Amino acid sequence: MTRFKNLVDFIKSLRFRLILLFILIGVIPSILLRAGMLNSYETRAVSIRTSEILSQAKILANQIVSSDYLNSRDTAMINVQLDQLSTIYDGRVMIIDDSFHIVRDTYNLDEGKTIISEEVIKSYYGQEISKYDSENRYIEMTVPLVRMDEDMEKKEIIGVFMVSVSTDSINLNSDYLGQTTLVIELVCSFCSIFFGCLIAAQLVKPFHKMSKSIEVIQTGYGADTLQINDYTETIQICEKFNEMLARMKVLDDSRQEFVSNVSHELKTPLTSMKVLADSINSMENVPVELYKEFMADIGNEVDRETKIINDLLSLVKMDKAAGTLNITNININELVELILKRLKPIAEKQNVELVLESFRPVSADVDEVKITLAFTNLIENAIKYNRPDGWVHVSLNADHQYFYLKVEDSGIGIPEESLEHIYERFYRVDKSHSREIGGTGLGLAITRNAVLMHRGAIKVFSTEGEGTIFNVRIPLNYIS
Repeated sequence: MTRFKNLVDFIKSLRFRLILLFILIGVIPSILLRAGMLNSYETRAVSIRTSEILSQAKILANQIVSSDYLNSRDTAMINVQLDQLSTIYDGRVMIIDDSFHIVRDTYNLDEGKTIISEEVIKSYYGQEISKYDSENRYIEMTVPLVRMDEDMEKKEIIGVFMVSVSTDSINLNSDYLGQTTLVIELVCSFCSIFFGCLIAAQLVKPFHKMSKSIEVIQTGYGADTLQINDYTETIQICEKFNEMLARMKVLDDSRQEFVSNVSHELKTPLTSMKVLADSINSMENVPVELYKEFMADIGNEVDRETKIINDLLSLVKMDKAAGTLNITNININELVELILKRLKPIAEKQNVELVLESFRPVSADVDEVKITLAFTNLIENAIKYNRPDGWVHVSLNADHQYFYLKVEDSGIGIPEESLEHIYERFYRVDKSHSREIGGTGLGLAITRNAVLMHRGAIKVFSTEGEGTIFNVRIPLNYIS
């Protein structure tokens, strides 16, 4: 039920997540577009303004050199052009000679003063410098004044043409563009939120119905399956949910059946012991022989109860300790020989011939306790469910990757319809015969769990009335 609750909570939060997603999809691109447009405009405008001024500066620089303006500053045409350049571009023009003296300043502030700056010095070495100061909003550039000799082979730098222009007009246009794009961004954001809410509500509607259906299923009322066929995704989710629900029902039924079987199996010996004890208590002058017989029966029931409890404990330990195998390298030949030696008295008592055939030495990485329990259950079952004067043939073989244990008997066999159930807990093929020989119905469940914990496999082949064969395959090297 916790899984159901988590799924319902997720579906309820899905609408908010979708709305948030649509907001992000609509708003973030608008913000990025606005920032990109403003930055692109500013960069482009500054580049164009710089190119325009630089071309004008170069023309004036050539005229200044050709008219020998540095020595004769009364050239009216040059002065007019310098003033026009300053006025048109809202800037300041300075002419600097080779002594770093300001020969001409269109602001008439620093004429005759000395100026030494990085840009001016670089221009004296023949470089054209342009710099944009976005913080103070101006463009500054320097152009060297170059004079060629009569042969036009050598050049001499006689001064620097320096221009500083304001970018206020560019910034004003940028601010206006920013306000316009902000309005567009707000409109886009509002539309994204509005349509996002509508679309999210529409998209989440099937999931909302799914949430309601799950809550109904969780309470135990309504249909036993989830059917929301609005989208391909909801169909797939419903299919997976129904598969999970079916598995949970199977597990729940199995758990209930297991508890019922445990209760029944534990109650049966207790009931027998109570009946025997009440019988003794109700009789007077009980003969010693009868008393001993009843006490022996009570002892057998206690042994049976103990075996059931021990098998249950073994099964629970295997269920909980799948990752806690105590793996060691064991000689499987010696292990199987020891198991057969322990079971030989039971085989002799039932006059069953017990044969071991080992094809080659086998060593493997196994949990000795668990694998011993598994093999013991298989061989002991082959002995107990056999016929008088029957036989049990145990063979051990291996290849480069696995070792194989085969347990074959001449016993009563297993009906075909029971083969798929024999590993279920408390399942008995012949309930009366199983109880007569002390079976608990847990042995094969324990065996299968132990084999699977070792990454192995177990298969059974049986013909009713003729015998049974169990084949076990287990890797030689355990890989966790």
